Amino acid sequence: MGGGSDPLDTKHGQWIGGWGNLGSQTQKGIITYALSANRQRPLAGAANAAVFNTYRRCKAQFLYVVPPVAFAVWLLNWATEKNAFYNSKEGRTKAPEASDEATQGGSVRG
Repeated sequence: MGGGSDPLDTKHGQWIGGWGNLGSQTQKGIITYALSANRQRPLAGAANAAVFNTYRRCKAQFLYVVPPVAFAVWLLNWATEKNAFYNSKEGRTKAPEASDEATQGGSVRG
């Protein structure tokens, strides 16, 4: 089974060698080279994955982004129109107290 005067492996009953020497002769003259997959094609499928992953992420965030932005655009548009009306001749004659407060920075509610 084993060889030499070294003790046997009590669990398996044979000598397998010390650390780094598992009982066989050392190999000489054999050289192997290898490249990992990410070194051979580092961007394989990146463009395809980017398109679909971006679509998936945008779809997941759609309801978190679009309604608040739409409300903000509507509110800004409303405020711009209201300001233009208050600063027009017609707006000053229809609501004199509101136009005074709007130009002086006061509250519309009084």
